[in-house]
Amino acid sequence: MDKEILHQFILNALSEDVGDGDHTSLATIEAGTRGKAKLLVKDAGILAGVELARQIFDEVDTQLKLDTFLNDGDEIKPGDIAFEVEGGAQSILKAERLVLNCMQRMSGIATKTHAIVKLLEGTNTKVLDTRKTTPGMRYLEKWAVRIGGGVNHRIGLYDMILIKDNHVDYSGGIRQAIENANNYLQDTGKKLAIEIEVRNLDELEQVLQTGKVNRIMLDNFDFDTLRQAVSMIHGRYITEASGGITIDNIRDYADCGVDYISVGALTHSVKSLDLSLKAV
Repeated sequence: MDKEILHQFILNALSEDVGDGDHTSLATIEAGTRGKAKLLVKDAGILAGVELARQIFDEVDTQLKLDTFLNDGDEIKPGDIAFEVEGGAQSILKAERLVLNCMQRMSGIATKTHAIVKLLEGTNTKVLDTRKTTPGMRYLEKWAVRIGGGVNHRIGLYDMILIKDNHVDYSGGIRQAIENANNYLQDTGKKLAIEIEVRNLDELEQVLQTGKVNRIMLDNFDFDTLRQAVSMIHGRYITEASGGITIDNIRDYADCGVDYISVGALTHSVKSLDLSLKAV
């Protein structure tokens, strides 16, 4: 947990929501009024965002006290109480919507990830997230993927070289793209893994002849071609399947023998879990 990233996120989110004050609470609740609220679960799934909620409450008011009954990664069902928070009533209400917005989305992502992880049991394949995240919330969404049992791919453009089809086309071909990437790392002294995307077996053969990469992404391959590709690679490089993969066919892709499967839908199209913060 990177507290500095969270601190900046919480400040920005509170500024967006609170502005110059929560005037409804200021107008209706006498200053100094104390209260208690419970986080009520209204959906089944995997809970995520409890530790984030703790940070949000602390940023809003260090005097708020949080008692947790469930933790990140726990299975939840309607009627469960995840935690209770006690302290200044105005502070609880100031934090309420930010806590719920984050926890509902994070829990939805963790739930979907967990379902896919269960489908992959018995294989050696792990599910990866992507950069298809909500701007400003990437850290939280990738955190939720980990809570659900998935694995984070690169965080952004800065922590891996991922040569995709557009990079290949702009640089003049696969061999040139790989050579350019390796020259860049040598010139800059950066220590970054290199992954390259291939669209067919011909491109894969070019990569195998060139080498100098760490991982190969096999994009939009059918099952027979994917199995052939894995056989051609023969364990020399980490393999990743992507493109057209859904919860209905992901087990079939895993059975082709790839190390990883990347699923953008973990973060770009997920149903939030229904949670509510209710006064006690």
